[in-house]
Amino acid sequence: MASVDWEALRMLLSAQFWRMAFLWTASILYSYLLLLFISPSRRYSRLRLSTGPDCEITRPVCVVTGATSGLGKAAAIKLAREGYHVILAGRNPELLVQTVKEIKELGDKYVEAIQVDLSSYISIKKFEISLKKRLSDLGLHESIQLLVNNAGTLAKSYRETPDGFDEMMEVNFVGAFVLTNLLMPLLKNSPVPSRVVNVTSFTHRCVFELDVYEVLYSRKKGQNYPCASTYEHSKLCLLLFTYELHRQLHLEPTCHVSVMAADPGVVETNIMRELPLFISRSSIFVLRILHLLQPPGIGVSSIIDAALAPPEASGKYFFGGKSRTIESSSLSGDTEIAAKLWSASSTILKEMEVKADKIINS
Repeated sequence: MASVDWEALRMLLSAQFWRMAFLWTASILYSYLLLLFISPSRRYSRLRLSTGPDCEITRPVCVVTGATSGLGKAAAIKLAREGYHVILAGRNPELLVQTVKEIKELGDKYVEAIQVDLSSYISIKKFEISLKKRLSDLGLHESIQLLVNNAGTLAKSYRETPDGFDEMMEVNFVGAFVLTNLLMPLLKNSPVPSRVVNVTSFTHRCVFELDVYEVLYSRKKGQNYPCASTYEHSKLCLLLFTYELHRQLHLEPTCHVSVMAADPGVVETNIMRELPLFISRSSIFVLRILHLLQPPGIGVSSIIDAALAPPEASGKYFFGGKSRTIESSSLSGDTEIAAKLWSASSTILKEMEVKADKIINS
């Protein structure tokens, strides 16, 4: 007699599972419905970045987080073919080496790898230092032209990071906020227009109210960990950050850094690896029947659309491929909440910097 998978059974009976099953499905279907009503003006054709013969850079540099599998790896391959010198950023050193080898075997030799753990400020700071050194060692201009914040995780339980935050919230949002701020001088130092692309999710539509401080500092441990809700909140925060960064950068007359959001839709990656095997396999099966599941090579289209869009597309939400943009949720456009999130996140960043300095100097 087959044993009962109690973990899968508990999840099947949880509110979080049914939230994913119904609200997430409704959200992705609504996003596709919006595509039916977009006007031609909501499309932005891809433009390959041109450096010109007199430019200080000969090959643009991009950083892709979460680059060892799924969407990150697909984005790295596509961007290498678009002429970028790609810096793969990932947590696992062995997978980074393997991914670099695989991409180079495809004929793209301008690929590097630097390890980073986005759940640790100290690791992100070391990444920034290593990146600057790598640019210098390679004789490249001290700047980057593209940052793709792609790394993300869907955790089934609460885990506290070395910085004292929920791991899913720090990897999906706080780490991206910290990395972007630390690399902003390199983006602003670019002699040609530069860009940040934040990879968000249609699941942000499932959030109808947001308490910034509750979301950032929540410590919900135990079997009732709200994995689906936490994921939704983290992706909404990343989107709010995208729009607020766009607004702030455009207050600087001489700044040429643009910021885009990219939603790849439902993509077959290993993000569900922590869920019970029965749950993840069943979900993939149903999504395939509904024709909603895409391979990474197709799902990455919205990320590449955002990465190669003209600068005037800054602040737009790319979804569905074919250079199309749609509206995100009304809550994601709330400027007051975005300002609160920016302020709270900036405070967190300053506290991390102080704490790290004490550790380094002790």
